[in-house]
Amino acid sequence: MQTNFSHERLSDPATARSNEILRACVHCGFCTATCPTYQLLGDELDSPRGRIYLIKDMLERGRPADANTVKHIDRCLSCLACMTTCPSGVHYMHLVDHARDYIERTYKRPLMDRFLRWLLAQVIPYPTRFRLVLLGAKIGRPFGSLVPDARLRAMLAMAPKSIPPVSRNDDPQSFAPVGHRKFRIALLTGCAQKALNTDINDATIRILRRLGCEVVIAKGMGCCGALTHHMGKVDAAHSFAAANIRAWMAEKRAGGLDGVVINTSGCGTTIKDYGHMFRNDPLAADAAEVSAMALDVSELLAKVGLPQGAAKGIRVAYHAACSLQHGQQIRSAPKDLLKRVGFEVVEPADSHLCCGSAGTYNLLQPEISQQLKARKVQTLEAKTPDIIAAGNIGCMMQIGSDTDIPIVHTVELLDWATGGPKPAALLHFDKNPSALTSF
Repeated sequence: MQTNFSHERLSDPATARSNEILRACVHCGFCTATCPTYQLLGDELDSPRGRIYLIKDMLERGRPADANTVKHIDRCLSCLACMTTCPSGVHYMHLVDHARDYIERTYKRPLMDRFLRWLLAQVIPYPTRFRLVLLGAKIGRPFGSLVPDARLRAMLAMAPKSIPPVSRNDDPQSFAPVGHRKFRIALLTGCAQKALNTDINDATIRILRRLGCEVVIAKGMGCCGALTHHMGKVDAAHSFAAANIRAWMAEKRAGGLDGVVINTSGCGTTIKDYGHMFRNDPLAADAAEVSAMALDVSELLAKVGLPQGAAKGIRVAYHAACSLQHGQQIRSAPKDLLKRVGFEVVEPADSHLCCGSAGTYNLLQPEISQQLKARKVQTLEAKTPDIIAAGNIGCMMQIGSDTDIPIVHTVELLDWATGGPKPAALLHFDKNPSALTSF
């Protein structure tokens, strides 16, 4: 794609990077075949190619974002299926992230939009605040039909039936390995996940310890910054990310680290991009080092090695989170691990398509999100699984809200199959009780 940025505009590193990305695009349209919003809406401007044209025009002319451009950029899930499909290597993620930052700086949203985005940024990254809001939402959910705004209704509906107690495993500390230490690993405990489902971190710690890992919960670590980053709130995102970089590098310098493990794939995609986010910052070298150490939990478990397990007689439908299969290009490891410990693994049709969760997308674009969720649930249920497994808390909440099939994190199943307790989500499940008893 030909671009015509002025020298002045190209002096801005973010614009220079966007110019590189735009020039890589050859207008082939392969991206439209795998874009969920284009498939649903049929509007070229709701495809990656169409959004690229809108972003190019906005950035090249240096004009403030307009309502039409904002509408179509907001509808983008950042699922990154287009990057998997693109034969030219267009790094759409960096381009759309820059566009969202530019929109945040140049466009004044309607009052309710501004309020909702402010609310999400002030609540979800902070587990204590989020727990309080979830409690309030749980109380208010019976009155959801009286709320006029669909986005507020979606926020009320997000509240789980039960809010788990705080897990003290998420406090700063170190967990010794069982037996000889093979690796020393820092675990990202996350933010929303700590309020919504504490079993995932607990299972991660258990299985890593059994496999010879010392697990460190670093002091000063918190939200990865993904939520605010994808809303264009760059300063807030960088503040969260910088705190993590400092916390993990302090651990590395004090006692050594062999990796930073992440069990929420949306966070993992962002952490692996810290090097890019801080490329022009004094923290650049440390950020690049953290990105290089970052591993999804499935990557680490594949590296450490799991014992071979006997067939369990349990069918698991594996949902591939977009941030894992497209953002991190991790496709086979979770499935291979589940098969290795004895589960039968099946995949739904169109497994490359998003479930509609996408961070805060299900709260800010509830109508599109609901359509994507319905399609994903239908394809998963068509496989008649006993369990659905996923590697991202957002996907688990999204899919789990519309199906009676229990959904658990992949690491919970791997922990169970290698000596850990039965996942809580399976304790009262009776569709196939003979298969889902402890083994």
